[in-house]
Amino acid sequence: MDVRDRVRGCLLGGAIGDALGSPIEFQSLREIRREHGAEGITGYVTTWRGKSGLITDDTQMTLFTVEGLLQARAEGAPEGAAYPYPAVVEPVRQAYLRWFDTQNHQSPPPADRPHRTGRLREETWLYSRRAPGNACLSGLHQQFPGPAPLGAPGPVNPNSKGCGTVMRSAPFGLVALSGPVGARPDPREAFEVAAACAQITHGHPTGYLAAGAFAAITAHLVAGEALEPAVHHALDLLAAYPAHEETSAALRAAVALAGDGGAHSPERVESLGGAWVAEEALAIGVYCALAEPSVERALLLSVNHSGDSDSTGSVCGNLLGALHGTGVLPVAWLHPLEGRDTIERLAAELA
Repeated sequence: MDVRDRVRGCLLGGAIGDALGSPIEFQSLREIRREHGAEGITGYVTTWRGKSGLITDDTQMTLFTVEGLLQARAEGAPEGAAYPYPAVVEPVRQAYLRWFDTQNHQSPPPADRPHRTGRLREETWLYSRRAPGNACLSGLHQQFPGPAPLGAPGPVNPNSKGCGTVMRSAPFGLVALSGPVGARPDPREAFEVAAACAQITHGHPTGYLAAGAFAAITAHLVAGEALEPAVHHALDLLAAYPAHEETSAALRAAVALAGDGGAHSPERVESLGGAWVAEEALAIGVYCALAEPSVERALLLSVNHSGDSDSTGSVCGNLLGALHGTGVLPVAWLHPLEGRDTIERLAAELA
């Protein structure tokens, strides 16, 4: 399969899962079933804005991650720098500061600061708060001296392991972060750069190591591996870093649950947690992508639960898109997807 289609599929699939889960993010399973029936939602739901197919901060931040990676590639590594630090981390942080502007302004503010360069900041549809995570917001208020060694508490929000790290990190696994353009992504490099960039806002080792594991899984999928081997390879990577135990345990639980022969259900999804923290969001996304052979059913399983539905839908969609490409994504969910043109443009530039 063409790598460009996997990149496009990953970004579009994540946005679809995000848009599916957004309207029910803060509802319990009982409330979802009461409002939408025993099966829960079966497609896009009209939000309080009177629209459907709207993305959230998960896709917003993912797109700014892509823009940061594009900027890093354009600039190249400074002479004498140990690539990819800080050649990737700082451009990604600057991109997140531009996202931060979209959460605090109704339209593009004056370009009076170094971080205010980039095409995404000119797209007015992005200037909308979509329930952004507290750690993402508070983290970008703080100075960032650089990432801590992996496994140690990071310098910003050292006790936070919210899923805001994972939901934005698929792009690190989509392309090579060093070497020639078009080279195959390296899973270890994807892991380490994603983990370092997650520390921009979340310093708990589980929070940023889960982001690294997600990027590594994505890199293996882009290289053509099946999902379960990709997860096992990510587990092998994780084991080399201190403080990996929570993330490793969550991923192993997801693989075991998907393969135990039981009927897949929202209750089984909830046995993996609520997904408000990084390792649980990753585990639920992996479980749903493994458990259901149908992309449509997997995405619906990933959002119909009492937890952080948009983030688990986003993670599941990223994985399925990277695994299968764009062709498996339901057309009925692609057409009304908010920001589709921008997503496809960034996917083409990245790939």
